[in-house]
Amino acid sequence: MDKSIGQFDFDEIVPRRGTGSVKWDSLPPGSLSSLGTPGNVIPLWVADMDFRAAPAILQAVQQRAAHGVFGYTEVGEAYYYAIIGWFQRRHRWNIQREEIIYTTGVVPAVSAALQALTMHGEKVLIFSPAYNCFFSSIRNSGCEVLESPLRSMGAAPFEVDWADFEAKCADEKTTVFLLCNPHNPTGRVWTADELRRMNDICLRHGVKVVSDEIHCELIMPGHRFQPFAAVSEECRQNSVVLNSPSKSFNIAGLQIANIICAVPEWRRRIDRAVNINEVCDVNPFGPVALMAAYNDSEQWIDSLNAYLWGNYQALQAFFAQHMPQCVVTPLEGTYLVWVNISALLSAAAPAAPATPECSEPTEAFCQRLLTEARVRVNPGTMYGSVTGRGYIRLNIAIQRSLLMEALHRIHAFVS
Repeated sequence: MDKSIGQFDFDEIVPRRGTGSVKWDSLPPGSLSSLGTPGNVIPLWVADMDFRAAPAILQAVQQRAAHGVFGYTEVGEAYYYAIIGWFQRRHRWNIQREEIIYTTGVVPAVSAALQALTMHGEKVLIFSPAYNCFFSSIRNSGCEVLESPLRSMGAAPFEVDWADFEAKCADEKTTVFLLCNPHNPTGRVWTADELRRMNDICLRHGVKVVSDEIHCELIMPGHRFQPFAAVSEECRQNSVVLNSPSKSFNIAGLQIANIICAVPEWRRRIDRAVNINEVCDVNPFGPVALMAAYNDSEQWIDSLNAYLWGNYQALQAFFAQHMPQCVVTPLEGTYLVWVNISALLSAAAPAAPATPECSEPTEAFCQRLLTEARVRVNPGTMYGSVTGRGYIRLNIAIQRSLLMEALHRIHAFVS
């Protein structure tokens, strides 16, 4: 199949440097002295994509901009029906209009949910490794982070350690389980049976579930996304779901997200937290982009997933041929590939000591990869100080030519 899927050209290079892009125009602290400028760095780090948004989204935003007046925004009924229609049509999830609270992003939504459902000093359970903002959101909400390490299965998908998960839920201070579904950074797409089992354990111990489902449309062949709240009525009544088109449709900068909760008392408290945190007002472009995504961009998202799968297959083949000592975790969902580079670190340890800026070997590897090969990736320790050791996370939502150039640079560096 041609790398440009159907009518959408994902191979087109869209220059982003000089546009104020976090991904392309920023450098990590301490790198300015060695790099000077981002220059020809290929960024495979922060989770946004290098593709143009879907044509329907571009058209909707351009039409709204042409109006020329950008005052305070009221979200109309068409917004809610776009959400309801999309999830019913695509994921067989029946959402009620009153269950939806809009806000500016999924991370603010995480914080609002935690502040509404916990008290200071309580524990919030997460699977580790975990999305790095989970750690800060939990701590900023006055709670303790409690990690249940996922079990690495080598070249097989990560698995839940069910005994450990239940033991952590049984801790009397644990009141919320913060789930990432699909999981960042391991790329797991949790099955309905796994989600049901998580909820059964949580119910036994009085633990509420907050499910971050921002990656829900980024699903690879052979897998199906299951909304947590649509697994069963028991899941629906014990959960708060957070989602947004921002990750899947590459519109993070337009700042729109939704909190979906079927429990009226929880919803009232969450709505109050959203207002206290002052993340209740959205800009004029977010709602129109969401409606264009959910009403008119289904073919685009399917084509995107096909392209991302091609990128993953190319990456997997490259590692197998050139760096077989690395273990590439199977990608079920997201566009974030979790790679075990422990063998490289062991082989390089005598000749590649940690840098003054980075004493941890994984972080030192990533720092040297940036300064010497000019490829930026995320060290696994961002996602777990213990569970992330020896891993890197690669963002493959980039044109294939640039992905392959980055992989060749990585190979040259480790050789």
